[in-house]
Amino acid sequence: MSAETPTLDNLVAPLRALRLLAADFGHLPAPTVSLSPIFPNRLQLSLHEGLMEFEEWREALGVAPDAVTYREQSGGRTRVLRASASYGGADLELIGYGDVCTPVLVGGAA
Repeated sequence: MSAETPTLDNLVAPLRALRLLAADFGHLPAPTVSLSPIFPNRLQLSLHEGLMEFEEWREALGVAPDAVTYREQSGGRTRVLRASASYGGADLELIGYGDVCTPVLVGGAA
């Protein structure tokens, strides 16, 4: 192994944060968890079942509502909320995905 090859030791901060999140917030919806040696201090939590799950996590982590960014993707069909926080020595990135509601036409009116 070369001196430049990342090791599991390089991911100690996000792994520690994940362990703390599981202990502190085990009752919250399970996110998709991502970490990478490319960004060794980052832990990403993605929630794909609606924006209410994102809000539960945001509140639990103490992230202010005005610190959340909003955008749409997939041609305006998916809402994306994103927030960042520090937790357990790691940079935490929280991302929530939800469908954009399509108006229902009743009697030809929106």
